[in-house]
Amino acid sequence: MPNRLVEYHIMRLKDKSMDVRLRSITELRLLGDPAALESLEELYRADPEPEVRKAAQEAGREIFLKNQKKD
Repeated sequence: MPNRLVEYHIMRLKDKSMDVRLRSITELRLLGDPAALESLEELYRADPEPEVRKAAQEAGREIFLKNQKKD
């Protein structure tokens, strides 16, 4: 189960403001919690803004790889 900070930023990925979504993607990347991966993938596939999709893809990749190294 994701922690409250991760849940907060996942919720903000649905914000109307592109800047809010981008800031939350950055925060999720820094937190590195794999609980964010599904939401980042959804954003990558569906967000109307190319910059947001690219940021979501890069953050998801970084979180995934970081957590692979832990195993």
